[in-house]
Amino acid sequence: MVRRQFLNGLSILFFSMSILTAEYCAVHPIFAIIPYAYSTTPDNFSEDNSKFNVKIIAPKDGVYHGANPGFGGTEDQVTTEIISNYDKVSGKKIVWAYFSNNWDDDIKFPEEAVRTIDNLDIVPFIRMMPRSDFNQGDSDPVYTLQAIIDGNFDDSLIEWAKDAKRTNIPLMIEFGTEVNGDWFPWSGIFNGGGETDEYGDPEIADGPERFRDACRHIIDLFRNEGANNITWVFHVIPSFEADDTSSSQEAWNNVTNYYPGDDYIDWIGTSVYGSTEPGKEWKAFADIMDTAYKELESISTTKPFAILELGIIEDPEMGNKSEWLENALQLVKDESYPRIKAISYWNEKWEHRHNTIDLTINSSMESEEVYKRLISSPFFKSTANYEFKEV
Repeated sequence: MVRRQFLNGLSILFFSMSILTAEYCAVHPIFAIIPYAYSTTPDNFSEDNSKFNVKIIAPKDGVYHGANPGFGGTEDQVTTEIISNYDKVSGKKIVWAYFSNNWDDDIKFPEEAVRTIDNLDIVPFIRMMPRSDFNQGDSDPVYTLQAIIDGNFDDSLIEWAKDAKRTNIPLMIEFGTEVNGDWFPWSGIFNGGGETDEYGDPEIADGPERFRDACRHIIDLFRNEGANNITWVFHVIPSFEADDTSSSQEAWNNVTNYYPGDDYIDWIGTSVYGSTEPGKEWKAFADIMDTAYKELESISTTKPFAILELGIIEDPEMGNKSEWLENALQLVKDESYPRIKAISYWNEKWEHRHNTIDLTINSSMESEEVYKRLISSPFFKSTANYEFKEV
């Protein structure tokens, strides 16, 4: 990749503008020499980037095309080959590559993965996953939300923040994926649930309140270290995706109860899967999104929305995958959900209970053709837009 050095002599002029996009540079050629105006992975924007905030913002028009291109069962096996293969199959470059940072037994910034993605002029999008193992359905024995709030991992998180800052690479980060579900250990249901007498405000359910405060705590730590190259994302699921008989359907688990607030979060996203289990009845994309979109709107009136995980299994006995994909992408393209500003396909394939779960876009020739044809529209963008503000 050819790197362009930032011109310090133009920094004051540049930062006086709130937004510079590729479209603006086309009209004002002088700004084409500034990498932030058009590059997906801007170079060092200051000797001390704590003086400025850089954020990935919504496209002026259209929708970003992102993906987890298929980083394996642990979701962190990031390679150039995997990303390049996805771009080739989809026929379009992705704006961001979405991968997990599993804390395991040591909280560390995933620098190798970040640099691999950045070297392809793609935004690294990190799912910060506070888990010591991959067991589901209970709280984590190490990384409880209360332990995070109490500062038990501050030293490691501060080092993480320092390493992120040092790279000078714009990053997207979400903490605690799909928090209102009932599978991940950081979910509200496993951290106090609907109880109100064990933590914080007695008017707010302890589970959501703990998540909110843990997320705020982490973001505050990062801000205190001057790690201002981060765009923060909040990720929930449509409420009906949880088991209808579980307590996660109760009022205390409403997505708004988890939200850290507009002062902390830059994007809000959801997961949309037609089906991930063979033999299970499919849900139409519109049926899922009609619910999900209303819930996203209830969280914030200003933040852009993203479908952070989009996927559908190959299961001909239950439905036509290519038709489902075409319907989903066409509805997004038609701006049926106008605040959706990014989609991110979950391009994984795995074995489960002697069944193959194949969500990949090329699980069949028909699915690959449909995805490639729809995503080829200029409506779906491959280049990120940035906003710069002085701290």
